[in-house]
This record gives sequence, structure tokens and C-alpha cells, in this order.
Amino acid sequence: MPDLPTPQDDTEAALFSECWDAVLSYADLCTSGSLTAHQLATEAFTLGMREVRAAASTHVRGAGRRTARLPTIPALLTAVRNTAADWEADGQGHRLDPDLRLWLNSENAARFSGPPLRRPVALRGLRDMQEADAALLWLAEVEALPLPTVARRLGLDPATVADELDQVRTLFRDRCHRAHLDSPMDAQCRSYARLLDAVTRSTVAEAPGDLSRHLATCVQCAEAAACLRLHGGGLPAALAGGVIGWGGLAYLERRRRATEVRLGAGRPDPGAADPEEGAGRTRVLRGGLLATAVLLSALALGVSMMPFGGSGDDTAAAHDDRQPVADPGVSGAAAARPAATDPPSDRPSATDTEATPTKGTPTKETPARKKPDPEPQGTSSATRTAGPGRTAEPAAGCRVAYNLDSQWPDGFQATVTVTTEQALSGWQVSWTFRDGQQIGQMWDATVQQNGSRVTATAADYNKTVAAHSSLSFGFLGSWRGQNRAPHGFVLNGAACTTG
Repeated sequence: MPDLPTPQDDTEAALFSECWDAVLSYADLCTSGSLTAHQLATEAFTLGMREVRAAASTHVRGAGRRTARLPTIPALLTAVRNTAADWEADGQGHRLDPDLRLWLNSENAARFSGPPLRRPVALRGLRDMQEADAALLWLAEVEALPLPTVARRLGLDPATVADELDQVRTLFRDRCHRAHLDSPMDAQCRSYARLLDAVTRSTVAEAPGDLSRHLATCVQCAEAAACLRLHGGGLPAALAGGVIGWGGLAYLERRRRATEVRLGAGRPDPGAADPEEGAGRTRVLRGGLLATAVLLSALALGVSMMPFGGSGDDTAAAHDDRQPVADPGVSGAAAARPAATDPPSDRPSATDTEATPTKGTPTKETPARKKPDPEPQGTSSATRTAGPGRTAEPAAGCRVAYNLDSQWPDGFQATVTVTTEQALSGWQVSWTFRDGQQIGQMWDATVQQNGSRVTATAADYNKTVAAHSSLSFGFLGSWRGQNRAPHGFVLNGAACTTG
């Protein structure tokens, strides 16, 4: 294992204690193995701390003049992403996650370093806040630290920190609203700006149909909507996805799970690095390997909040670590919440981790086994219609969880998660709707529907599923009268239990 960066003084030692596990967690997502993750984290931490110190020095010389800067943790995570980009440019891209390499060479990555007014609204909104306010928002919403811990770390009064957080959320919303209005936009987007602001301020107002349809197709407005709507639980996802970029939602889920592990172990203060954090390789299989699919991740945030006053679980997009893949025949996109999976082994096999063959991608590292990683192993699966001659693979045992993520008067969003006892090299999942529901669009799957019977079939990039792990996909549908859960779930011809 490479040497860790050496803190130079007590202040930097405290920062190292508070931030190293976050940097390593994100670096692990970005790389092809645990050893490489430590190398990336070490290099990025050194670079990031140099930039943090330089920014602090500039702020002091400015004699109170406010400068746009990120809090320490998101600044260090940005350093991880930038270091990964340098590796790719220097011919070391084979050490990175294949999905990240695709993203780094897409227009989505360029947004984070391109013209300021075209950068994600969440990034611009956070940078436009006082650093102390931005740090409070990030630690509470993305790092998911208990408020007493946040108060102690930032030197705030524990009795009033909750009220301060509410004020900071509102401040972030205002900054994002201003950033959205300052963004270059066409006449249609401009015409919806005032309505979007009004609807997202209300906890009960429903979005008009034309606005909902616009959010389903416009990345820019969908991003803004996710930042402007403070109720419903979508703020952490908007922050993580808009500030970190690639892997933001997977990082968000990791940090929440790491906090849960600490609290469960009686260690509520994460100032000390978790010895299990970053151990092994919790490989996240993501859909959406195409560059265009990454664009749709922003649409997912908007779709997940439609309609704004609808019933159902509004937190659907908060823990999504996948990129949605739209069915070629249908427009629009949405994100689905992945269900919790069984604890992963130290490292999935090569067949589990290789979602899409990438030229020059090396064999994954296989270090000695360690304790199970406390962070989640997100899994996703998508489907494509089975071709002639394809045979269904028998399932030794399977369990299905059907989750209604959100629902509105004539539509809904749902997620299907299947846990299989047997390793799969291809899969089909079928079920029957009880009330004549119709699927309009599916991601992480290609759909065929004949009456009430629906079939989804695995695509090339995620058809491999490890034994005792899960596959998951989501969809948008329409309903009338009733919208009961479907029944008769089958995996590769074998009936599955539900619940």
C-alpha cells in the first residue's frame, strides 16, 4: 500500500482525519482496484490540500472580500475527479473505472470546467455561498453526519444548528434560482422559469402537465428543479450529482451507509478514519455506458420529482448510483432508487465488474481478502430484447422487491429489484399487471409488453449478475382507477417470491 499523505501541522492533521475517508471512498469508485484507489486518493489529497491552502491564503489577502470557493470535502473530491482526468490524459486511463473513462471524454465532464454560466446549477449555487454555510449544508446533506457532529466540527451551537441548517437550505435554493436565471437558455426554458420557481416553493402544488413534460426532456431545467425543491428529500442527490459529477449518487449512498455503520458501532464521530472504509473494492455496476446516457442522469432528477404535489415516495432519486438508459423508441428519462443488496464480498469477480468491454482495460487487481466493506454495492441491470436462439437460464432461487417510487394522477414511477441465488450470464424478468397499467419508458432495461404481461431482458453491458446479488431496473408507467402492485414475477422461467 502506498504511503499516506503526511499532515504538516495540527490543523492539517485535523483536516486529514476528517476528510481522508471521504477522499478514499470516492477514489475507490473511480478506479479499477483497491491499490489504485489508494494511489489516486493520495495524489488527489496532496493536490487538493495545496489548492485549499492557496484558496484560504487568497481569501485572507482579500481582507474580507468574499471569493467563490468550495468547502474542503467537495474541493478534495473535485481534486480526485481532476486527478483522474489527468491520468486519462497522460495515458493512465486503464487504471480507472471504464464508465468514468467514458464520462471523462464526454461533454458532461466538460461542463464542470467549461464556461461558468454553463456549469451545473448546484455547483454554482454552492460556490456562491459563504464557505461556512456551504460546509454546513454539505456535511449534513451529503456526508450525512449527525447534526451534533456537524456542530462540533464547525464550532456551532448544537442547540441552534438545526435552525441554521434550515436557513442555509433556503439560501442555497436562492443561489441556485439566481444561477438558473443567469444561465443561457432558450425562450421555452425562460418561459417556464417563473412557474418552476413557484411550484418548487410549494409542498402541495402540482406541476402542470406541460411543465412536467418539459422537465422530462430538458436537462438544464431538470437540474434546476432538483436544486430548487427543498422538500421531498431530493436535495442530497442534487448536491452530490451537481458538485461531484460522475459517481456522485453512488458516493452519496456510500457516505450514508458509512455513517450508519459508525453509529451502529457506537462511533458517532467520524473524525477518526473508519478502518473498514474503503477496504476491498465495492464495485458499482452502472448502467448508462453511453455518453448520451450520462446526460439523462440530470433528467432523472427532474422526473423523480413529478408531480410536485403527488403522493408516493419523493426520495426516489436520492440514492441512485446508476445512469438511466432510455429505450430507443421512447423519449424522456427517470432515475430509480436501487434497493439495498446483500453485503458484498471484498471484490466481485471479473465477470461481475466488467460491464462493457473497453479496449485496453486491464485485469482487475485481486488483493488479499478483507472484512466486508460497510458501504453498499450498488447494482443495476438493463435489458434488450432477446434475439433468436437465446435460451432462458434457469434460476435456482429469486426474490423480487417491487417499489412504487412515486405516483401522480395518471402516471407513476417504479423500481423492480431481483435478488438471485444463482450467478447469471443473462436474464429475463416478467410479471403481470393487475390493473392494466402500461409502461411508457424503461431504463436499465428494454421492455416488451403484451396486454398486462411485461418482459424485460438483459443487455450486453449488465447481463452478468453474481450469485447472491441483485439486479435492478426502473420505469415510468400510466394507470387508471387502481395502481396495485403486479404479480407473477418470473426470472428466466422460474417463479420468484415477492416481498
